[in-house]
Amino acid sequence: MSALSATANHATRDDASPRETSVYVHFPYCARKCPYCDFATRGVPAHSIPHREYADAVLSELRARAEQLGPRTLRSVFFGGGTPSLWETTELARVLRGILSAFPEHCEGLEVTVECNPNSFDDAKAAGLAEAGVNRVSLGVQSVDDARLRFLGRLHDAEQALAAVRTAARHIPRVSADLMFGMPDQESGALRAEVARVLDLGVRHVSCYALTIEPDTHFGALHREGKLRVASEDHYADMFAAAEQAFAGQGLLHYEVSNYAVPGEESQHNLHYWRAGDYLGLGAAAVGCLSGGPGSAYRYRNQPDGHAYVQTFHDGAEAREAEREALDGQTLLREALMLGLRTAEGVDVAHAEQRAGLPLETGRGPALRTALARGQVVLDGGRLRVPHEQWLALDGIVASLF
Repeated sequence: MSALSATANHATRDDASPRETSVYVHFPYCARKCPYCDFATRGVPAHSIPHREYADAVLSELRARAEQLGPRTLRSVFFGGGTPSLWETTELARVLRGILSAFPEHCEGLEVTVECNPNSFDDAKAAGLAEAGVNRVSLGVQSVDDARLRFLGRLHDAEQALAAVRTAARHIPRVSADLMFGMPDQESGALRAEVARVLDLGVRHVSCYALTIEPDTHFGALHREGKLRVASEDHYADMFAAAEQAFAGQGLLHYEVSNYAVPGEESQHNLHYWRAGDYLGLGAAAVGCLSGGPGSAYRYRNQPDGHAYVQTFHDGAEAREAEREALDGQTLLREALMLGLRTAEGVDVAHAEQRAGLPLETGRGPALRTALARGQVVLDGGRLRVPHEQWLALDGIVASLF
């Protein structure tokens, strides 16, 4: 499989230069946990959210971790959750200022994203976020059909969702919307109509993903009891194709399995993650992954409970970690494949090999040759990618290369 390395003629990164690193801040609170959600979140009344105390804890963790990082260039910042739009804007802004101060060197056009729900997003919130330096919001629209929103347990209706998109567009330079498909009785024509309604408002990036029934959720319990019907694989495939056609007709490229964008509007934070870049996770349940030299990295996950996280903010960063895992070269290669093959651009072979300190074909040479021969993957310009027509079989293809 020497052809892989021979074809990957990209210039290698100078490891003496600051590594590009993204920052993810997890806000674990929401007004009500959705029945399909298996993220580390907690539905709480607004008055019980420890706004300032949580910001203090995140900044304390940031200071502790920054001392260990060395020179880094800030690639992007993403506030996720939970529902970060419930966080008092002054406290979110204080955390953002701390992050920018901890990383004096920023990438050009630094992307700062905040996830927002329509029921906690208005002109005042949008204006405050913009003033704080947020230049991108990701709106949890999920649907613009009232019946489907009720099924999903959302707290907003279709008109509130569309109003939130309009509000965001008045204040924030870049707006993304989330849409879901694969709900019982949802037809492809209905999905195309929902896509059209969102894009008609000028949205230039959409995350469109299938409803997944996770075991440790309310929907998971209903499914086990036979009280929740799920879509068939054929139905999912039809909806996947319908979404793609709808977005393509409006000029949005399918740049990742669940993401569409007008060229130039791709999520830089998510691209960095899919390219297996370093990222610092801050907050309860946050995950971070930081590399050392070739073949050396570690991943950590913070304790999941927000209140427990706040209570320990006087301790060192390690005191908040629920787990830490050393990653060897083979693990780094597997993750490069798992993440990069989700994207239209694929895996940069030279970068993956440099980061792992191993040739990509190590331990998977026969499997790679078979996948190449079958057309399940292609090697093009130093990148290994899954052809678009094979994306519905992506999970099986990636598993075969592990």
